Amino acid sequence: MGILEGKRILVTGVLTDDSLAFATAHTAVTEGAEVVLSGFGRGLSITRRTARKLPVEPDVLEIDVTDARQLAAAAAGVSARWGRLDGILHAIGFAPPNCLGSGMFAAQWDDVSVALHVSAYSLKALVAAFLPLLEVSGADGGASVVSLDFDASVAWPAYDWMGVAKAALESLTRYLAKELGPKHIRVNLVAAGPVRTMAAKSIPGFSAFEDSWAARAPLGWDVRDATPVAKACVALLSDWLPMTTGETLHADGGAHAVGA
Repeated sequence: MGILEGKRILVTGVLTDDSLAFATAHTAVTEGAEVVLSGFGRGLSITRRTARKLPVEPDVLEIDVTDARQLAAAAAGVSARWGRLDGILHAIGFAPPNCLGSGMFAAQWDDVSVALHVSAYSLKALVAAFLPLLEVSGADGGASVVSLDFDASVAWPAYDWMGVAKAALESLTRYLAKELGPKHIRVNLVAAGPVRTMAAKSIPGFSAFEDSWAARAPLGWDVRDATPVAKACVALLSDWLPMTTGETLHADGGAHAVGA
């Protein structure tokens, strides 16, 4: 029996099968979960094709996290289907091009606000839409929300405003953990090491992370292997960490713990 046996999980952010979200969905299904995926816009058809590569093909919901109507419709669909939701993986982030790799003065507020809305505020919007379903599971043993992070405790080369958005995401996670703890809903982060995904390739200078991370990480690191990150997410979605909330779990080979 897998550690997610009987769990019903929403996995957002799946586009191609090289994504951290796909790896997490695959591991979740292997561990016994029923999953639904989400996609939106022009990427929705790609998400649907990618869904067929999972061991059990899941439904795909359309969710633009900046559209309250789509969030409400998706929550209504999950309510009709399952009546509860045991977990959410928030794997959503976006920043306009001039927010990355151009320094902190290139982007104006119109672009920065997009980065903050999609990459940080979206966690609150997603949880709020599905909160009644999470509360059902919370009352029946607990529910879990997990978001993907890239450690924002330091400033990274080229990460710029996305680093600021991740810092906001980390702070928001702690506030949500405080507010939702009495409802037995846990909210945590997984700070992943660099993995060669489509999203990572859009970051200027990402190769610098690839080249140096394995040498820095005490356990080593393979930028082509999303499995360690997926397993960390699944562990937090399971019942194995029932008293862990507001936490940032590093799945990075230990690189965060050592100096350059």
